[in-house]
Amino acid sequence: MVNELATELFLKSAARASQLGCRVESVAGAQILDAGVNTRGSLQAGRVLAQLCMGTLAEIALLPADPAVLVSNNQVHVQTDHPVMACLGSQYAGWPVSADDYFAMGSGPMRLCRGREETLKQLNLSESGAGPIVGILESESLPTASAIELIAQQCGVSTTALRLAIAPSTCIAGSYQVVARSIETAMHKLHELNFDVTKITSATGTAPLPPPAKTGDTVGGIGRTNDAMLYGATVTFWTDATDEEIERVASDIPSCASRDYGRPFANIFKDYEYDFYKVDPLLFSPASVTIHSLQSGHSWTHGRIETDILRQSFVSQ
Repeated sequence: MVNELATELFLKSAARASQLGCRVESVAGAQILDAGVNTRGSLQAGRVLAQLCMGTLAEIALLPADPAVLVSNNQVHVQTDHPVMACLGSQYAGWPVSADDYFAMGSGPMRLCRGREETLKQLNLSESGAGPIVGILESESLPTASAIELIAQQCGVSTTALRLAIAPSTCIAGSYQVVARSIETAMHKLHELNFDVTKITSATGTAPLPPPAKTGDTVGGIGRTNDAMLYGATVTFWTDATDEEIERVASDIPSCASRDYGRPFANIFKDYEYDFYKVDPLLFSPASVTIHSLQSGHSWTHGRIETDILRQSFVSQ
């Protein structure tokens, strides 16, 4: 079970929290790994968060990048042979955790226990049990007791069964785990295009790790991590689908298929009054996607890296 696998990594990471630049906290009985709220975090902590997000069903590494193309010296590389469970069952940030006194975007295998999202229902993805269960929160503050109680109640476990890792998108660990979502964004786009994602057997993805936004600049942090995906990410799929099935969707997967494509995300976000739900949902996908057919041996590539837009986003004026 995915939560069981993630719990093992969580406990090992919590035991060496200080080495990761993290702190272990307790809120309402839940164990919290703080990777960037009241700590500095680290690159290694970002890798741990990304692995937890994917239920440990992926290999994730920070590799050198060509700065002339990606405007960064580093890129996050992700590889999985379990793309449906790792990305849509676990990693997708499909749970807006909202209590009276707290809000965070929730991801990770705890979503499988909650089981309320349409995507999970459509793909018949779920887990049950008394726990422990593991989740990741994207927020600038630690969860409150009421938020912990809400998560536990909706997942059907006690608060003491919760293992939660947390970091804002503006910190180094938070940026890393967001940029590790290259495959996930493409998988979600494919699902929205009514492609049978269970026919995706393996996937790889890379995206540049952007420089940090200045302290307190949440919009800047969101802008840079989104631009890393929209204009710098490259994803490759291996799929057991027919050429006709692939051709129907291939050109619509990359971000360039969106009407909002072509400007730094912070500018787009501002024009929509900082409301994610007003942004064209077709925008949230990688810059370039390649699909290999295991049936025919044919390949398709659509989209492109936009170095100039990455430069506008990453380089301070």
